[in-house]
Amino acid sequence: MEIITLPATTKGPPAMFVGDVWFDVVAPPQAEPSRMKVNIVRFAPGAHTAWHSHALGQTLHVTEGVGYVQSRGGELVKILPGQTIHTPPGEEHWHGAAPDHFMSHLAMWEGVADGTETTWGEHLTPDEYPSA
Repeated sequence: MEIITLPATTKGPPAMFVGDVWFDVVAPPQAEPSRMKVNIVRFAPGAHTAWHSHALGQTLHVTEGVGYVQSRGGELVKILPGQTIHTPPGEEHWHGAAPDHFMSHLAMWEGVADGTETTWGEHLTPDEYPSA
């Protein structure tokens, strides 16, 4: 057993996020065969990810606030505390806070050896993000 030293809180980079997004690593990658990664991600009102997908899928668990998640071509889904959302491998999606609420979630996914587990795409257009 060990207590893991975690990195400092990191601001989400503008290439991947719109608005103020901060994340803390909860479970960094460990030695094989473990591939689990977990971050707590905090979104300011209106902040959200760009379109992206995960090679091995992603699970989100909302811890507070109000947000949205949407798969490419799919229905916009409101997400609330206590809800868990799974996005299957390779499915393009975005997630983030509602325009008028903060939102935090645990983001859980599996890493891959070459570090390419997440593929980032373009930012949402103004028509794709819901208005207040």
